[in-house]
Order: sequence, then C-alpha cells, then structure tokens
Amino acid sequence: MTTEEVVRICRVAVSLGMTHVKLTGGEPLLRPDIVEIVRGLALILGLRDLAMTTNGTHLSALAQPLRQAGLKRVNINLPSLDEKTYSMVNGGELNEVLTGVRQAVKAGLYPVKLNMLVLHGINTDDIPEMIEFARQSNVILQLMELEPVNIRDDFYIEHFFSLDNFEADLKKKAKEVETRGLMQNRHVYTLPDVKVEVIHPIENTDFCAHCTRLRVTSDGKLKPCLMVNDNLVDILTPMRSGATDKDLEQLFFTAVKRREPYYKPAR
Repeated sequence: MTTEEVVRICRVAVSLGMTHVKLTGGEPLLRPDIVEIVRGLALILGLRDLAMTTNGTHLSALAQPLRQAGLKRVNINLPSLDEKTYSMVNGGELNEVLTGVRQAVKAGLYPVKLNMLVLHGINTDDIPEMIEFARQSNVILQLMELEPVNIRDDFYIEHFFSLDNFEADLKKKAKEVETRGLMQNRHVYTLPDVKVEVIHPIENTDFCAHCTRLRVTSDGKLKPCLMVNDNLVDILTPMRSGATDKDLEQLFFTAVKRREPYYKPAR
C-alpha cells in the first residue's frame, strides 16, 4: 500500500469511531515512508492513540523523527540482554536495539514498552536482569508467554514456559496491581520504580470476549480475527478502482459482521 492508501484506510476507520491505531509488521521501520505514514495518521481528527511495535534495530535514528511526526508510544521486542541469546532469537545486533530503546525514551515516546517473549531453556534466567534494565531505562517490561500460533508443535512443547509461578511472586512484591479489563484482564505489577506486565497466550475465551481490534494486512485486506484467514475483506482493490469513502465504510461494516469469537465459551 502507498502512504496515502494507509492513511485513507485509517481515516475512514476513525470516522466510524475507531480511536487507536498501532503500526506493526513484519517490521514497520523497514518502510522508507514510515515517518510520512505516521505524520499523515497523526493529522487525522479523532485519532487518540498512535503506537508502533518494532524490533528496534532502526529505531535509534528514527525515534526523534517519529515522535515529531506524531507517534505517541512504542513497543520494542527484546528477548534478552545477552548478545548470543538475542542473536539466536531475533537476529541482528543487540547494541542497535539498546540504543534504540534509549533514543525512544529520550525522544519522549511514552510509554516505551519492552516485549520479552519468555522461552523455556533460552531466556528464562534473564528475567531479573530485564526487570532491572527496565527500571534503569524508565520503561515498562512486558513478559509474554509463547503462543501456539505459526510455529511447530515440537517447538511450542519444548519452549513454552508458564509465567504463573513468576506472576505469583510478582504479586507478593508489587506495591500495586492493575487489571487491564479491556486487555484480557492482564495484570500490571508496580514494583519499586518499574512496572511489569504479564501477557498470557491469547488462545482463550477471555481474549475473544474482550477483543475490539480490527487488523489491516500489508496487502490491503481487513482482517476481523487474528486467528482466521478465510474471512478477509479486500479494501485495497475497491479503493484503487475508485471507491468513495462511503463505499469503504460499507467494507468495514462487512468485516465487522464477519467477526465472531474464535474461542467460544464451553456450553
């Protein structure tokens, strides 16, 4: 999609009452026009929150331009502070990402959140160090359990690590515990000078019951459900064929009508 097409789709979405946009990927910072996209989105009246999820490898040079263009906050994928572990999980250079974290904080992107995917046998021992890094860097740490999505069964079985026991320990140490009702009732634990959020897999009825998200694929299709690929609604082809904004609104309505809980409550 072009810059203008991305902005137009979001403008129509906001006109229908949507207020939050998050740019994800793949890796959004690989787009040479990413600053222009952010600038165009930030000008949409009614948009209250504009965020991004990135691996952070290009963030050091782009944090300030993105903030000036209107980006409000950023999530950075960071599985470890150990160079070998980081390279094994994410590839790339760890120092580039750490510089990106510092630049994001310096630029005023708030909050900066670190997404730590916890993998059994790989980085479970790194959690305390990550909490301390988050404390020193003035960022929020999100601990995430592995999800059985788009990975081999044997990899999931080998590397899934339950955060239940660790979360119970966090609860004992926390000065305050916040429950994010619109985010699957996940908990945010306020420790001395740092916040730690725990994210369990989304494959559950609680996630589906609270989901209010609608995704747009990189090839211009509205995706009503993260877990389903056979109910997409093509919005890019009509747009390139001369569709009006009212026509595009109807495509959003079609996508919303196709929404249904993937994980339904047991009856």
